[in-house]
Amino acid sequence: MAGGFGSLAPKTKNMVVAGGLTSFVFGVYFYTMRAVGGTDELQVAIDKFEEKKNKSEGEASLASKA
Repeated sequence: MAGGFGSLAPKTKNMVVAGGLTSFVFGVYFYTMRAVGGTDELQVAIDKFEEKKNKSEGEASLASKA
């Protein structure tokens, strides 16, 4: 370890490393969430499928009653 980091106590080194790793993980998480955006394409497709299924079931039930 270079610089002043080697002169720190072991617990302090661990805290610095833990803080750095935590910051990195949260940074990657928030970057990924921003890059993906708020749209969930799979959920949109599921909603369309459910809507189509409910519409066809409704038509089938009307046809069977007639």
